[in-house]
Amino acid sequence: MSDLVKEISRRRTFAIISHPDAGKTTLTEKFLLYGGAIAQAGVVKGKKNSRAATSDWMEIEKQRGISVTSSVMQFQYGGFCINILDTPGHQDFSEDTYRTLMAADSAVMVIDGAKGVEPQTRKLFKVCAMRHIPIFTFINKMDRETRDPFDLLDEVERELGIETYAMNWPIGSGKDFQGVYDRENSRLLFFSGVSGKNRAEKMEVDLYDSKVAELLDSEQKHQQLIDDVELLSAGREMDFEEVRKGKLSPVFFGSALTNFGVEPFLEAFLKLTPPPLSRTADCGTVDAFSEDFSAFVFKIQANMNKAHRDRLAFMRICSGKFQRDTEYYHMQGGRKMRLSQPQQLMAAEREIVEEAYAGDVIGVFDPGIFSIGDTITVPGKKFL
Repeated sequence: MSDLVKEISRRRTFAIISHPDAGKTTLTEKFLLYGGAIAQAGVVKGKKNSRAATSDWMEIEKQRGISVTSSVMQFQYGGFCINILDTPGHQDFSEDTYRTLMAADSAVMVIDGAKGVEPQTRKLFKVCAMRHIPIFTFINKMDRETRDPFDLLDEVERELGIETYAMNWPIGSGKDFQGVYDRENSRLLFFSGVSGKNRAEKMEVDLYDSKVAELLDSEQKHQQLIDDVELLSAGREMDFEEVRKGKLSPVFFGSALTNFGVEPFLEAFLKLTPPPLSRTADCGTVDAFSEDFSAFVFKIQANMNKAHRDRLAFMRICSGKFQRDTEYYHMQGGRKMRLSQPQQLMAAEREIVEEAYAGDVIGVFDPGIFSIGDTITVPGKKFL
């Protein structure tokens, strides 16, 4: 396998979508924690909390406790190179979200376990469904009193018109939420930890082990858990092809705030979600694994740095390998150009990158020549 194919194969590029306050920013931050991109998570609260999440770096976001710009974050985990597109959750900023979803290969839909499917979730889901991209559901806030898990699955199917498959099952909820049952590996994962700042410790136990009743402080709760798991097994089978087509959503339960269930979700999600997908252009299909570099502009952001009046164009790389200071061709401008200061972002932190691959997102300085949807490729190629 060539280095190019190897590097592109390990890329995973996805957007996180939800209604405001479902916990999207918290979950993003916990992915960064498990990926080693940050050492300690600052618990995300409302505007009174001075420590805002890593992905919410603009002043308005810190004040209001919402994500209003699409931050692009990259980190490494388990051999994968992950690009997270943290989309705006607030309805005022939905246009930006729709554009961002064009740059994603899959989506993680975060749902509040107490509130279920909410209006903004429906809107964003429709955009994903139109593009037939894989959608993974994370039912969050299981550390609070939530609705019945079966009812939540039923609501997702009924409201959004997509079938579901529970990848895991919650062990209790609210104050009694202790972890999840991992269906694929037939094991109970009991988590512990006082705060969500650090990784949650986990203990694996067999579902039918007698000590489960002790851990749950009740024979009745143990039996209820066994009954729920056996009822699940009578449902539909997992079908990876349906997941890839966006017709079946794998569902995970957990709590982003306490980190309970976050790591198993991240591990399973990375195995199930596809590497960079081929794209359709005017000239035909652009294969992600092609050696010819191509990218499109999906977002332009001004004034990201208070010290400079800068303007960045965010490009999603669709194929091949990008190299700094190489001559590329701007299709709409009909001109050759060198992108000498390409940047990758870790929220507010930026660093100049020498190379990037299909699936990655880079920011390039824009003196006013780029527009949303513009294509950049190698001279002599025609991608539009």
